This record gives sequence, structure tokens and C-alpha cells, in this order.
Amino acid sequence: MSVTSWHVSPQRAAVSSSDPSTGEVRVPVALYDLDELQAEVPLVLSRAEAEALRAKLTDLLAFPAGVSRLPVGAFE
Repeated sequence: MSVTSWHVSPQRAAVSSSDPSTGEVRVPVALYDLDELQAEVPLVLSRAEAEALRAKLTDLLAFPAGVSRLPVGAFE
């Protein structure tokens, strides 16, 4: 079993939660080795970690690999 074949997905029909007093965020995830379920666990993040993850994912989704992030005029 190779660790590189593992991936994580949100648990179906599960609800994420947060603690307003601490900022802790819990996201229920399922861990897979290829397509075989290995475990269902909560991904627990601090408020800062959750904000950083959200920012990075937003950035990656807005600019897929190979797409320039510079305006067209930047090369003139």
C-alpha cells in the first residue's frame, strides 16, 4: 500500500461545525486508499488554518495550473 494512493473526501451527508469561542473548525472527512474506504475522521483546524486553507483553495480554483495570474498587459 502506497501513501501516494491515499486521498480524502468530505463525508457524504455530514455537516461541518465550528466553535465560535475558539474558532475551531471540524470537517468530517473520509480517507481512501484508491477507492477503498479506510476511515472516517474529523479534520480539525484552528480558525487561522481554516482561513489559510480556504484562501489557498479559492486561489487554486480561480487559477488552474498553467494559467497566468498576471494581467495580459503585464508583458507589454
